[in-house]
Amino acid sequence: MKTAQAGTLESMDCIVTVSESEKGRGISVSMEGASVARFGGAIIDSTKETLKNLDIHDVSVSIQDNGAGDLVLRARVEAAATRLTGGDAR
Repeated sequence: MKTAQAGTLESMDCIVTVSESEKGRGISVSMEGASVARFGGAIIDSTKETLKNLDIHDVSVSIQDNGAGDLVLRARVEAAATRLTGGDAR
């Protein structure tokens, strides 16, 4: 199984790990971090929207959040997904 990662655990950042899933499984997201309780729904929505825009549909995503804003989260998701697909995400 292929896995790719992007980000750091610095303040205002996150680590996003994207792993291949079986075809037809869709996008699953697991999260850890202080802001998950308050912003978990928005984090999931942003993650799924970013992946769908990249035409990626069958992956597992793990997010370790340390206060990342939406733009940082989306950039980390895109970077990890692009690394997973070998640069062929678009």
